[in-house]
Amino acid sequence: MQKLTERIDDLKQRIAAWGKRIRRYTERSTRFNQNRLFQSDQKRLYKSVERPIVSGTGPAPNQADMVAFWRSLWSEPVNHNEGPWTEVVASQCASITPMDPVIITPDDVAEAVRRAPNWKSPGLDGLHHYWLKGFMVCHSVLA
Repeated sequence: MQKLTERIDDLKQRIAAWGKRIRRYTERSTRFNQNRLFQSDQKRLYKSVERPIVSGTGPAPNQADMVAFWRSLWSEPVNHNEGPWTEVVASQCASITPMDPVIITPDDVAEAVRRAPNWKSPGLDGLHHYWLKGFMVCHSVLA
């Protein structure tokens, strides 16, 4: 009976060791694949990392209920604390000189686009910098 329990303990230890080995392998391969994807396509890597978290699989709320909820929340008057500290902050901020207006020229746009990498998308518009560099007519419109 003692040999049987020793054998069971030995097998449990082997299974635990194999489990740790498999876990290390999967973590390493995931890290390797993420590094390779980062080198080739950063956008796809970040999209895969930032997968949306699915929450609330129930039915969508009624629009009238939503409007009533937010209307009741925002329509009630709120008495804010107008303590003496607000006057102190206002007097301290009065001495700050306002910033001069910033004028962006087409040359500024050309300089900013010149330093940007060609095939990186600047945002949701999906327009690559390569095209912005080539179409100098757009620089005056963007300025």
